[in-house]
Amino acid sequence: MEDFVNRVAQSALTTLNLEEFIHPGERVVYDIKENLFHGLMLREKDFREFIKTHDWSQYDGKNVAIICSADAIVPTWAYMLLASKLQNHAHRYVFGNPEALEQELFHEAIAGLNPDDFRDAKLVIKGCGNIPVPTYAYVAIMQKLLPVASSIMYGEPCSTVPLYKRPKVQA
Repeated sequence: MEDFVNRVAQSALTTLNLEEFIHPGERVVYDIKENLFHGLMLREKDFREFIKTHDWSQYDGKNVAIICSADAIVPTWAYMLLASKLQNHAHRYVFGNPEALEQELFHEAIAGLNPDDFRDAKLVIKGCGNIPVPTYAYVAIMQKLLPVASSIMYGEPCSTVPLYKRPKVQA
């Protein structure tokens, strides 16, 4: 009887799972509408008192999306003041919806990759998983790795879609 050989396991492919880049910290939305007077406007004195007395430690290690879901004019300084308090507590905070937060978290993770770790690598960017990975993360990883990778494929090591192969240099 002939032994089965797992050619995928023996190949020089490096699998990159973008799911692993997702920061594990909880995602929360801070809606500044809770600080509006009658849901219409922000009163500076009241807001500054809230900023002083609020328990900011509840955001320790979390990822915060700052929004205003009310149709109100909120001065820019109010968001800046919130940011100054979140700075020492939240892992990451952004002005925008949860999708904007996820984009920033992926951007941060991908920016932290050292491209030299993937120099001349044959990469498979994993396409399926337990957590949905947004399309912008796939585009960002291509931008980061195209200059250094030998080839890039999408999918699973046993079933890939070729995306890029570095042209051979003519001598």
